[in-house]
Amino acid sequence: MTQTTSSPASAPNSEAHRDGPLPRQRRTYSIGELAKMFEVTNRTIRFYEQEGLLAPERRGQTRIYSEKDRVRLKLTLRGKRLGFSLAEIREVVMMYDAMPDGNRRQLKRLLEILANKRADLEQQLEDIRLMQLDIDDVERRARDVLASLGDEAND
Repeated sequence: MTQTTSSPASAPNSEAHRDGPLPRQRRTYSIGELAKMFEVTNRTIRFYEQEGLLAPERRGQTRIYSEKDRVRLKLTLRGKRLGFSLAEIREVVMMYDAMPDGNRRQLKRLLEILANKRADLEQQLEDIRLMQLDIDDVERRARDVLASLGDEAND
């Protein structure tokens, strides 16, 4: 992991060594470290940056990701896994950024987003159940027709 100060291994007399590891908020990460950590490609991380979901510091051509960026990436990937759109993820990430202590209005909005997503998923489950019933019906009819054709239909 890249850190904003010297690591204990490289500077035995450094403050980081005397006081233990850096607090998580002060750690930084390279794009490769985040990609490996979350098992995604560098390109995926750059895409989320272009979409405004990550905002790394730049040092020349190098991107330096903060702990906040790491959490934002984690939220983004979790949102994608749960089927959230990029707009929904962006709203959740913006709420994360704006509510260190939990703003009542933002928390209510988050609960609203989650309730809407739950309703969407429940509708998808119902659609899948209905499709399974349709498949069962077509399968049953195909078997009935095949059975009525008897042995002469052995192709």
